[in-house]
Amino acid sequence: MRWDNLTAAPGNPGDSGHSRADAALFGADAVTTRTFDTPEFRGITFHEIRARSIINRVPGASRMPFEWTVNPYRGCTHACVYCFARKTHSYLDLDTGIGFDTQIVVKVNAPELLRRQLASRRWHGEHIAMGTNVDCYQRAEGRYRLMPGILSALRDHANPFSILTKGTLILRDLDLLTQAAEVTDVGVCVSVGFTDTELWRTVEPGTPAPERRLDVVRTLGEHGIGCGVLMAPVIPFLSDGPAQLRDTVREIAAAGATSVTPLVLHLRPGAREWFMAWLEQHHPHLVRHYEQLYAEGAYAPKWYQRRITRQVHELAREYGIGPARAGAARHIQPAEPTPRPMPEPTQLTLI
Repeated sequence: MRWDNLTAAPGNPGDSGHSRADAALFGADAVTTRTFDTPEFRGITFHEIRARSIINRVPGASRMPFEWTVNPYRGCTHACVYCFARKTHSYLDLDTGIGFDTQIVVKVNAPELLRRQLASRRWHGEHIAMGTNVDCYQRAEGRYRLMPGILSALRDHANPFSILTKGTLILRDLDLLTQAAEVTDVGVCVSVGFTDTELWRTVEPGTPAPERRLDVVRTLGEHGIGCGVLMAPVIPFLSDGPAQLRDTVREIAAAGATSVTPLVLHLRPGAREWFMAWLEQHHPHLVRHYEQLYAEGAYAPKWYQRRITRQVHELAREYGIGPARAGAARHIQPAEPTPRPMPEPTQLTLI
């Protein structure tokens, strides 16, 4: 593993490009590598760094309905075989396959850095989205406990924010979420693409079970925090059958979700190779179908995406939750009419 591209380099903070963005994150001499001999962290290496900036701007070409993100971790022990963020590990000269699942970068100074950046005159209180690259409530958060400090800073500055997660650990911070919701706009969205237990065990091996994630939706709602569900990913030929979609939407509705937003699997470079290797091992008869469906690139054809969206929205209406407006589950604020100063550019985007 090389950290050469992480050393500080002079340049315009508005520059884009992977090497420039990564160089601004931290210096190679600031990395502390740790392993923990406990069952939940066996085989995982943590690279603790002191970041130089924590509020990142989403690239202008992104399809995402938000402009600013905070990501305290890079790499993710959820080990979802389809994760779009796998490619970002290559920017650090880390492996996008098993390395993404087991080599976790931890920005240990994220809470204090965020508090300082929120207090800066350059920051104007825009919405901040979290969980947009990797899950901020992945297993490592149980040890490093970065999110309480992050949420406290956002609460104290009444800064609107949203969280997308597959992690049940978010319930640990329920009091902080409730306090923040009293002073600013807070959105929470849980990712549940399907409820098939056998599929979950192989495609999302490091995540809590789908029913446990739906318990999070239920608990948040019971405490007055409306929670949407990002039904992602819908996996072609594996979770997209009419009966499967109905089962998933029915369970989402029963959990009290405020909205459901379907998102079909997409396979960007880095994730595509890892997913196709998994497919070859577990469902070899589907490899040719995927090669045809994704022949034009990372995204399934528009006709297929529209079909899934229509089916899920019809089921959502049937079960009384209805489709979400774009971004509604995360309470995204409208973009400012004029550009704001940016703390740091980044190459990261959401699923």
